[in-house]
Amino acid sequence: MIRRFQSLRRDERGTAVIEFAFIAPMLALLTIGVVDMSNAFGRKLMLEQAAQRSIEKIMQTTGVLTVEQTIASEAVCQYNGTNDDGTCKTSPMTTDNVTVTHRLECNGVLTNADDCSVGEDESRWIQVTIWDDYEPMFPIHFAGISNNGKYHLQATAGMRTE
Repeated sequence: MIRRFQSLRRDERGTAVIEFAFIAPMLALLTIGVVDMSNAFGRKLMLEQAAQRSIEKIMQTTGVLTVEQTIASEAVCQYNGTNDDGTCKTSPMTTDNVTVTHRLECNGVLTNADDCSVGEDESRWIQVTIWDDYEPMFPIHFAGISNNGKYHLQATAGMRTE
């Protein structure tokens, strides 16, 4: 019996399997983390693209919708995609996730006035901000994660209108 235990103690077959068993959970966690962060980064890129494409629609405003409504609906449509009939999908993002703001600069300085004084250089800007929340597959808390376990993603695009 003692001889048998000694022969088992000297036997080194299977040590690689045991070492792999120690390392496998860490490798799996690392792989899943990379996939999760890649998904979040892809969502962020989709937000940025939607913001850029919606700001391009500023000159295509119809008489039915205001500039703000046109930009907001285009941002939602770009992010959510379209149905087979060409209409915009209504989820997961809505126009509540889109903010359109205007700003006026007189001689390069931001102002709250409606118009610049006579002789000042006037420039008007429009900006669209789109936000969405991304819930990771695993609730690992990194910096920038909100209290509800989701990442707050945001993209902004703007252009000068005058």
